[in-house]
Amino acid sequence: MGEHVTMLDTSVRHAPERNRYEYLVDGEPLAVAEYRRDGDVLVLHHTYTDPGHRGRGFAGRVVAGALDDVRAHGLHVDPQCWFVAEFVAAHPEYSDLLVTP
Repeated sequence: MGEHVTMLDTSVRHAPERNRYEYLVDGEPLAVAEYRRDGDVLVLHHTYTDPGHRGRGFAGRVVAGALDDVRAHGLHVDPQCWFVAEFVAAHPEYSDLLVTP
């Protein structure tokens, strides 16, 4: 009579040894935001979502998690990836994290 709903275990993990943040679903990284560090700035230069899982908002979640971590550590971000730049433009609450020229 009742419908069985499976809850997925989701989280964003910082993987500094790989210079990236990972959006994990049941332990598998389905989206990543890659960066390089330049002093107190993370240059976010690439995001990627597994092709079989695109269109579900995973890239946005990994970018939000990365930006929340940047804020928590008092760093700034240089969004060289178009997706990150558009994400920050659409979510102005993160605009204070941007490096100023």
